[in-house]
Amino acid sequence: MALFAVTAAARADAPLRWASDGTANVPFTFQDPAEQTRMVGFEYDIMAEIGHRLSRDTQFVQNDWDGLIPGLQRGFYEMVADGIEMTPEHMEALDFSRPYYVTAERIVVRRDQAGLDSFERLGGHAVGTIKDTLAERMLRDRSDVKLSSYDEESNAFSDLKDGRLDAVLLDGPIALYYGEADPALRIVGPPIGHLAYGVAFKKGANQELRRHVDQALQDMVADGALHRILARWNLWTPEMVEWTGDRTNPNIAPTEWERYLAATAPTPGWEARFYRYVGFLPLIARGAALTLAVSACAMVLAVGLGLALALTRRYGPAWLASLATLYVEIIRGTPLLIQILFIFYGLPGIGIRLSPFVAGVLGLGLNYAAYEAENYRAGLQSVARGQMEAATALNMTHAQALRYVVVPQAFRVVVPVMTNDFISLLKDSSLVSIITLTELSQTYVRLSSTYFDYFGTGLMVGAAYLLLGLPFVRLARMAEKRLAVSERNGQGRR
Repeated sequence: MALFAVTAAARADAPLRWASDGTANVPFTFQDPAEQTRMVGFEYDIMAEIGHRLSRDTQFVQNDWDGLIPGLQRGFYEMVADGIEMTPEHMEALDFSRPYYVTAERIVVRRDQAGLDSFERLGGHAVGTIKDTLAERMLRDRSDVKLSSYDEESNAFSDLKDGRLDAVLLDGPIALYYGEADPALRIVGPPIGHLAYGVAFKKGANQELRRHVDQALQDMVADGALHRILARWNLWTPEMVEWTGDRTNPNIAPTEWERYLAATAPTPGWEARFYRYVGFLPLIARGAALTLAVSACAMVLAVGLGLALALTRRYGPAWLASLATLYVEIIRGTPLLIQILFIFYGLPGIGIRLSPFVAGVLGLGLNYAAYEAENYRAGLQSVARGQMEAATALNMTHAQALRYVVVPQAFRVVVPVMTNDFISLLKDSSLVSIITLTELSQTYVRLSSTYFDYFGTGLMVGAAYLLLGLPFVRLARMAEKRLAVSERNGQGRR
């Protein structure tokens, strides 16, 4: 009984963990454009208010959209709030709180367009939306619509502005913040359909917490707290009036909406843009540091394991060489993304839970080890067999001959290839963003989607990748020259 009391008390004191994809997620949960170290959003405010009413601190957990539900099912956090639609399909797989927001689909077009102001008039046009949403299902039922589905709404609006799409059909909050907030776009036509967002829980788990969250949301509707939050974000709509029955009209200025507009307004002139870019540097530096740390640790693992695999295949017993060959073929035959997801989300199913950093290093390191093994094996094969025979004739053991004679000569051959592999690994490290790590590529997505600036931020992030790789290229060239000098000196002595 005492043990239960202690456990319950510890659970009550623990932070209430909830997850969302805060990279390109305006206005749900996102980085404050005016202060990039701060998270904001109407869902972020709602979850903070729920935590306050439950007397629990809330802890936001960043995760990629595709990883939100797998992370929930593996117990990495208790709840997900990310504009998840309460569709019959979703409700079969998840438990939901009562809705905290109801809305409809809206059409967004370029400001100079006319005629696409209803769902019926979209026929014969290219229309974009987000994958796995009500809007996508509605458009798939239209054989006369050329549908493009996106992972991120910012890409859909970018294609709309560039003329690749004729219209975008998305949820009301997204249409408002990406469409109406952009001087080049506008919302047209009446609301279409009906959808509701709810806080998602793992199916059959955390039932008591779900009841508490339901009660908190009900109280927030009753005392007007939900109204006040949504009004600040300019998201109190006729649909919310009908759903809540709250017909009050408190004098609440849309302060968060106005703050967002001011922070993301086009910068007049190069001077203002320069200072904005300077403000991006701390975020890019943090992303670069994480990218370098993951890549360096993964490369150390890849080099060590790759060399062991190559030596095993070249000089090991037949059964061990076969196992090494099997490993190389399996790793090379499956996508790196699948391997990372399996390590992070699959291994907890057998009781192995790894942090995102460790999982990212393992995924990249184990994958590149297979390719390094083939490079080293080619290097070992380039060393004449007589070198091993000469070493053993000088009373060296087999291991000493490999260490002092064969491997150093093979190393000279593979140094340029190792450099190329490390640079490739630096770029492939972008895949670890799928398991909640915010490295350089994820930083680019965040900044470009917030400020609608893909060109300037793309140049900055590209320069960061280049600066990370150049020192290693220089070191590799120095190593090649040193090894070449050593080899020439050795030949001269002979």
